[in-house]
Amino acid sequence: MNVLPLLREIVHAPVLDIILHLKHSTGMSVNELCQEMKMSYMGVKQHCVDLEKKRLLDTWRRPKPAGRPEKVYRLTAKLDPLFPEMGNDWTLSLLETADQVFGERAAAKLLFSYFQKRTERWQRSLRGANVAGRVKELAKLRLGEGYLTLVREMDGGLEMVDHHDPCGVVASRFELVHELDRAAVEQLLGVEVERRVEEASGLRRVIHRVLIPTE
Repeated sequence: MNVLPLLREIVHAPVLDIILHLKHSTGMSVNELCQEMKMSYMGVKQHCVDLEKKRLLDTWRRPKPAGRPEKVYRLTAKLDPLFPEMGNDWTLSLLETADQVFGERAAAKLLFSYFQKRTERWQRSLRGANVAGRVKELAKLRLGEGYLTLVREMDGGLEMVDHHDPCGVVASRFELVHELDRAAVEQLLGVEVERRVEEASGLRRVIHRVLIPTE
């Protein structure tokens, strides 16, 4: 479960907005946060300083075309529990035990079955008449399951950008998970999808590039 939307319903705090903006980025300066949140510089700065003192944020210096590098904030691993994970040590142990008891392909079969059922469930929710419509609907479904997915336009198509990977723990042991997820996206959209991973400054995001067929 993604607890941040629930927290935002209960507590309307700028801190939650700062956390979400930073999670959807590879780091942001105070000025950038001010523009997004429509808050004063000192208001945002104080929240960032408080979060850094609690080791919830850290900083680095981002080079600029001209002038001194600017200070940029990003989330630390201490905030990871706020974002949902599909698996944990117990899940990994269960999958590994399945291989030991039922054969080395048992865990792969279980994962395949999980993604197949999830794909079927999501398929029933897609109503878009074209690829672009289905991309936006699928992004909302992924957002609801903790992927923190945003859609952005690109030449010739769209990109779904996952700013969090709930499958990361399981995928660290079973790389098949990422291929199953990419195949599911292709099946749901009905077009070829290119998947790539971008890593910068210790942050990671998964990008699904979707080419829109010409009519």
